[in-house]
Amino acid sequence: MSGLLALFDDVAAIAKVAAASVDDVIGQAAKAGAKAAGAVIDDAAVTPKYVQGFSADRELPIIWRIAKGSLKNKLVYLLPAGLALSAFAPWAITPLLMIGGAYLCFEGAEKIAHAVGIGGHGHTDYPHAEETVEDPAHLEEEKAKGAIKTDFILSAEIMTIALAAIPQSNFWMEAATLAAVAVMITFAVYGAVALIVKMDDLGLAMAAHGRLGATRSLGRGVVKAMPQVMWLLTVIGTTAMLWVGGSIIIHGLDVLGFGQVYDLIHRIAYAVGHTLPDAFIGFGEWVITAALDGVFGVALGLTLIPLGEKIITPLWRKAFVR
Repeated sequence: MSGLLALFDDVAAIAKVAAASVDDVIGQAAKAGAKAAGAVIDDAAVTPKYVQGFSADRELPIIWRIAKGSLKNKLVYLLPAGLALSAFAPWAITPLLMIGGAYLCFEGAEKIAHAVGIGGHGHTDYPHAEETVEDPAHLEEEKAKGAIKTDFILSAEIMTIALAAIPQSNFWMEAATLAAVAVMITFAVYGAVALIVKMDDLGLAMAAHGRLGATRSLGRGVVKAMPQVMWLLTVIGTTAMLWVGGSIIIHGLDVLGFGQVYDLIHRIAYAVGHTLPDAFIGFGEWVITAALDGVFGVALGLTLIPLGEKIITPLWRKAFVR
């Protein structure tokens, strides 16, 4: 009996350790995923365009197909690559992260340039197959493939940012955390995309079949609001890209020994933050830091637009557009 009770104690202790490990994995995954906010929001903002032009009954199947492709990108290709980098070439993580940050700055600045009419073509980093195909099934196939290829770049950014944000630990903890990031972000992004895509259908159904006048009015309001919601999502995504991209580059320069910009921004944020009441100092410093990181991201992105349009985009189209 004493041996059985000791066994139960051991099992309970193992269960507590396992539960603590799961909590650690989820907590680290949530923090690492938050660091990838810019790429995550951009992913959610870009994906709905891949179901434009299809019948309503094909929208969710297409999104589900893209979501499965995204999960495969993260778990089958990018997770092992990230773990290999962490184990054998940790020095390469910061440069790769900075390349991803520069890409985010380029993309965000290009969207701004396109919006104000000073250059840029908008979404040149998301080319897709020509829409002259008459067979809907073939067009759906091409759209899904194009979306999954685009997702690979965004997923690479997300996984690299997440990898850099994970505290140093053992191999299995890093693997579990990256896998949790992959699953959580994929379902969050494509769940949000599905909701966004079907909101207008929901609004139309409420407007047409609602029993109460208030329900019908709400449905009409949802339909009218969706263009503004998509615009707002694009603005938030662009802002997040520039903030995160600029922050990655500045932090990377500091890690590599070029910390002048990093120090300047933090001195300015400290000075401005300490002009506020004590309760708002931390928030004020964060806002100023994020704003200056974003300004840096815009400046860097604008300088990269000619390079992106004349070299990177043509190479991308030649490699992936058929």
